[in-house]
Amino acid sequence: MKCCWGRDNMKKKHIIPAVTGICLAILTACSAPAYKDGTYKAYSSEDEEGAYGEITITITDGKISDCTYLTWQADGSVKDENYGKVYKGVESEEYYKTAQAAVAASKQYAADLKDFGDLELVDGISGATRSYNQFTEAATLALEQAQG
Repeated sequence: MKCCWGRDNMKKKHIIPAVTGICLAILTACSAPAYKDGTYKAYSSEDEEGAYGEITITITDGKISDCTYLTWQADGSVKDENYGKVYKGVESEEYYKTAQAAVAASKQYAADLKDFGDLELVDGISGATRSYNQFTEAATLALEQAQG
């Protein structure tokens, strides 16, 4: 009985992912739109609690070179390391952990957009769907400005 993982199959196993990766990189480079250089700011709509997102995207040489994203609470304070410590007047360690996960996800979304250069490649993070939706809304608006 011949093993299915012989030398010939091992070569194929390494070649296919390499070729797939190269093709993906080429398609990504070809499909990413060119933008007008500048800095663009946009805001998401408010969620049911009045919180919203603010994105600033910098375009250099037609590509995304920087991205920052802040989320704001309805009272005008930024969602930072203190966000979620008190919820509706009550301290809750569980709510704080959830809130901080959303803050971390928001930072990751901005970093991913900068690194990937394409909003379509930024994946949502489990437990931070609302943040992701607001991020993509604001990013879409900013990138539409950059398309001119």
